Amino acid sequence: MPVGIALLATIAACSPEAEPYEAPERRAGRECPAEAFEQGRFIALPSGSYVKGADPLYPEERPSMRLRVEGFAIQAQEVTNDQFAAFVKATGYLTDAERVATSTDPQAGSAVFARDAKGMNGRWVLRRGATWRAPEGAGSSIAGKGRHPVVHVTLADARAYASWAGGRLPTEEEWEYAASSGLPDPANRFSGAVDDKGVPRANHWQGVFPVRDEGKDGFPGTAPAGCFPADRNGVHDLIGNVWEWTDSPADDAHMIIKGGSWLCAANFCARYRPTARQPQENDFSSNHIGFRIIRDAAAPAPGTPR
Repeated sequence: MPVGIALLATIAACSPEAEPYEAPERRAGRECPAEAFEQGRFIALPSGSYVKGADPLYPEERPSMRLRVEGFAIQAQEVTNDQFAAFVKATGYLTDAERVATSTDPQAGSAVFARDAKGMNGRWVLRRGATWRAPEGAGSSIAGKGRHPVVHVTLADARAYASWAGGRLPTEEEWEYAASSGLPDPANRFSGAVDDKGVPRANHWQGVFPVRDEGKDGFPGTAPAGCFPADRNGVHDLIGNVWEWTDSPADDAHMIIKGGSWLCAANFCARYRPTARQPQENDFSSNHIGFRIIRDAAAPAPGTPR
């Protein structure tokens, strides 16, 4: 199915754009030691209960209810470009965004949040040729970004990878259970994003969206997986970095995505909380949506590597 124009809760619309990618000015980033990262690691979570929709801020987050979730193992970080590249090499898989890159449909493309050369004044555009290999469109690449989360993947793309990797996408309930139980401060639903002093614990937007990102977290876009500290369960980046697909439907054409992304700002989105949820078109892809996988497993204790 072609990747069409989609309306997100945080944007007015994507408009087709033919202009090539222009790299913004580089700025100092956060250090992400290689030794602190173990690709493909799974964390076992035990069966338990949590309050779905705890402390809701938006109507779609209600009602609040206590639910029980069976134990499972969750990948400690989002699926990376390196992991997705291995899948593509083994299977020859083409993503939906790659398929429409050669389409004659003027509305075909994948969504990119684009900024000017100084990294300011952002806007959403639909770029033909924006794919997981070229996240900002023609002229961009993932060279040197193997550890970054893969983006420009639709629900079908994420499911295909999960099946190949021997896992599946989490349900919304499983995802929220993992994120809720891992919060640094369970009483503070924003604690996965910032500490008590307001210092970023996750990759999100600091400043006035969409005009200026102050970059206090060290990144103007996606961050390498596992660059920020793990939560109490040992899982990285459930909050921020990229939205993550779940396998829970909002309706016949939309699935729920969770976690917020590098574009979530206090003045506009504030969806960098476990409770936050957003319906997303199944065939939509962008440079701020990725995924992670889980595996069914009886888990003896949180934080146990699998």
